[in-house]
Amino acid sequence: MNSGVENIYPSESRLLPPRPQKLVVAIALAIFATGVVLLSEYSWKQSILFIIGGLLGVSLYHSSFGFASAYRKLVVNRDVQGIYAQLVMLAIATVLFAPVLAAGKVFGQEVAGAIAPVGISGAIGAFIFGIGMQLGGACGCGTLYTIGGGSYTMLITLVTFCLGAFWASLTRHLWAGLPTTEPIVLGETLGWTGAVVLQLGIFLLLAGLLWLWSQKNHPATALPSSTYSRFFLGPWSLFTGAIALAVLNWLTLLISGEPWRITWGFALWTAKIATFLGWNPATSQFWDGDTALANSVFADVTSVMNLGIILGALLAAALAGKLTPQTHITPAKVIATVIGGLIMGYGAFTAFGCNVSAFFSGIASTSLHGWVWIICALLGTATGVKLRPLFRLPL
Repeated sequence: MNSGVENIYPSESRLLPPRPQKLVVAIALAIFATGVVLLSEYSWKQSILFIIGGLLGVSLYHSSFGFASAYRKLVVNRDVQGIYAQLVMLAIATVLFAPVLAAGKVFGQEVAGAIAPVGISGAIGAFIFGIGMQLGGACGCGTLYTIGGGSYTMLITLVTFCLGAFWASLTRHLWAGLPTTEPIVLGETLGWTGAVVLQLGIFLLLAGLLWLWSQKNHPATALPSSTYSRFFLGPWSLFTGAIALAVLNWLTLLISGEPWRITWGFALWTAKIATFLGWNPATSQFWDGDTALANSVFADVTSVMNLGIILGALLAAALAGKLTPQTHITPAKVIATVIGGLIMGYGAFTAFGCNVSAFFSGIASTSLHGWVWIICALLGTATGVKLRPLFRLPL
């Protein structure tokens, strides 16, 4: 199977019977339709972004497009297929993003890339996020789509990810004194054409170096001839998923004015729950005066898209007849998942995002922090891989 999160396509003996699968399809479609109508009360954009989130969930599920396992397979087995797919995704997104960001406005709406400073705190955050991915079992988007696909043990990762992100928001002032630069956007520094050419050249160079490195272990795996034969039911190739994710991120930029992101929604959910339980946002430098806490969660772009990803993956799994609850877990795995989720959330918020907003959207926006993020995250991944055997997690 593709270089994604393990067991997203379960064995036949563990599948739900066909009738419940069809019932889930009907329920998921009904929720989608209802959600689109209700979200239009906030804005037509929220309805469209909910659909885009659903399509992201479908794409992630059918292509088993995981970041955490792709990095682990790179480190452990020199398997570069998942990384090739990410390079394709980044290349397409870079080309699509550039004219939009260069224009600054689309259909009268201002647009901005995923841009952040380059600094010590971001590097440390990305490093510990890389460790967390390997202990928690998935990244941010991987957590969402595997839950939709039936891996309900990943709910532990989701809850602890949310707690970690909120924890980081409360302690963000502790990192404020560390060295940092102003955001560096290659498109603005070199010109958008030059930045695109430079990044495409880097992608090609990386692909070549990875190919040479992987040949020392084993030849690259050929894509199956039936890659595109079941577009609606899956499975897809990683490269089909890469193309879909790049286009959907571009559509998110056009509709919302900002690229796709994940982590903000997790922090916001936890902050709202904490407020409900009696926490005073005025005690936090970060949350004091933030209007997002006063507004409905359904008015928040990231939250709506995160929910769409879960629902889209659920629909994809049931439509393919592959939905099944997966709840097997051991005490050691619970400990690893809790630790992994917490440091993933903390690291992602500290590093201005996870694989999606910092790495994918950041590099597509030609922001230098995206390149620094992935280097540090890969170093964290190598560390996390070494820690997995301590929790009896497979490599």
